[in-house]
Amino acid sequence: MTTTHIEAEPETTLHKGRLGVIGIVFFVVAAAAPLVGMTGAVPVAIVLGNGAAAPGAYLIVGITLLLFSVGYAAMSQRVTNAGAFFAYVGRGLGKHLGTASAFVSILAYLAIQLAIYGFFGGLLAAQVGLLPWWAWTLLAWVLVTLLSLLSVDVGAKVLGVLMLLELTALIVTSVAILANGGPEGIDVWASFNPTAILAGGLTGSAGIAFAFAFASFIGFEATAIYGEESKDPKRVVPRATYLAVGVITVLFALTAFAMVTGMGASSVVEKTVELSTLNGVPLADPAAVLFALATQYVGPWMATLMGILVLSSLFAGLLAFQNAAGRYLFALGRGGALPAPLSHVNPRGAPSTASVVTSVVTGLVIAVFALFQLDPVLNMFYWFSGLAVVAIVLIEILVCIAIIVYFNRNKGSENLFQTVIAPILAAIGLVIGEYLLMSRFGLLAGTVAEGIDPTTTSWGLSPIGWVLVALPFALLTAGYVLSLVSHSENEELVTDILS
Repeated sequence: MTTTHIEAEPETTLHKGRLGVIGIVFFVVAAAAPLVGMTGAVPVAIVLGNGAAAPGAYLIVGITLLLFSVGYAAMSQRVTNAGAFFAYVGRGLGKHLGTASAFVSILAYLAIQLAIYGFFGGLLAAQVGLLPWWAWTLLAWVLVTLLSLLSVDVGAKVLGVLMLLELTALIVTSVAILANGGPEGIDVWASFNPTAILAGGLTGSAGIAFAFAFASFIGFEATAIYGEESKDPKRVVPRATYLAVGVITVLFALTAFAMVTGMGASSVVEKTVELSTLNGVPLADPAAVLFALATQYVGPWMATLMGILVLSSLFAGLLAFQNAAGRYLFALGRGGALPAPLSHVNPRGAPSTASVVTSVVTGLVIAVFALFQLDPVLNMFYWFSGLAVVAIVLIEILVCIAIIVYFNRNKGSENLFQTVIAPILAAIGLVIGEYLLMSRFGLLAGTVAEGIDPTTTSWGLSPIGWVLVALPFALLTAGYVLSLVSHSENEELVTDILS
């Protein structure tokens, strides 16, 4: 069978050879914002979830995503496209579902970027003052927009410096705690015993821990987005995927285990509540847990450094998701599913029009939240971060199915584990994860119905909670129907993702 390759015009082609394995890993780990996850999610997973076994939940989620990466990496050998997820779904399940999934992916990346903008502005307004949250957010918005218009390797260098500082702080603190042994010594079994990890059941406390663990991993899947700009995509993307997921999994499990050790496995819940309580409200200041441990086992200077690095971690995440959203819009514009001008690149090889459109959308939402005086953290951060993780896990499930279907139709040198076993196992884990995320959405997004205890009751969502949790599925359905009823065959899209 002969395949006709259509060369893209120079102004719609991303610059190749800009990124190696490490450069892509910088973007992906930065998107995961490890320090933010460790300060924000782990204390909640400990107190409301499975206590000392919370590190085990992070490890199991990491293993699930490593299984997902097996088929994902195999697919990257066949497809090199800046809109990786929708290209993969399109190859396996057809252009209609591929196009629909692209809109859900864009929703996810815009949502998580907006969540980070809210957290960034809210944190600076609380710590520094001088300006309202929206002013700090708009300053970051301007800088992120400018950096996204530069060559992608410039962004990678900025992220690299910020990420290395962040990782160093977490590793140094974790090693210091584990070397000391904490008040009870190192107890591996308390954190990684399967019975303890699943204590309370998936519909109970264990499910809460898993939900927060899944939420912490968002962003790892972005490796293939940069395939077109990598030096050798068929070699670089698989290596970057495995390395990124491996680094994030080990870092999250290690740091969470060190936090448990530092407080003592038998009293970790009570100690976490004590350290995180602000104005009589438990978990009101979850970051205080890691900061207190850093002060105790390393020194006050480490806590101060971490307070600064939380901000740099948030900024790194903003830049990473700006690049991801922009490249999705670029790929859809080039494929003809969105207006063609989105496929334009500037002389530096960046998808300039798509990046500007991404910034316009996020800027408008920021303005709406400021105008209606909504809280940047309680509303903007929690609402959009919950929405983003539900959307991205939905697309990951579709990718698993698409991988199985694609390789069943297009046999190659890939083995059964890569094309069937790993994707099936990953899909099962992701479906369970999606259920947990949705059923515990009230806790994740702060959208609990009045009079409901979210720690004991699933699905107790407020109206805004139901809207947010249903939005990815509604958008997927609407996108599929619109693509299906469209009378234009859209040959450019077919060429871009299906040829």
